[in-house]
Amino acid sequence: QVQLVESGGGLVQPGGSLRLSCAASGSIFRVYDMGWYRQAPGKQRELVAAITKGGSTTYADSAKGRFTISRDNAKNTVYLQMNSLKPEDTAVYYCNGVGRVTWGQGTQVTVSS
Repeated sequence: QVQLVESGGGLVQPGGSLRLSCAASGSIFRVYDMGWYRQAPGKQRELVAAITKGGSTTYADSAKGRFTISRDNAKNTVYLQMNSLKPEDTAVYYCNGVGRVTWGQGTQVTVSS
């Protein structure tokens, strides 16, 4: 049973934008605050942005002012709008309920000229 499906990644030039989407099962979306995480090669997975069920948001310092997380409760979907992308944003991006330990396949974001 697939519970998290991330999409929207790709190759983009520095300064470009991408919008990631994550379709979650209702059993996750209704219960959990949702987060976008990323894992770069050789590094630990880190939380990039999170949104509560009520819509409050928090961001890692590296994402503030450039990334925007949002959720559509009718579609059980969470989004991550990423602007002004930098090479150091290159990573596999995952969404998940905050505190869950079972992950989806993620979506690759590569920022390169």
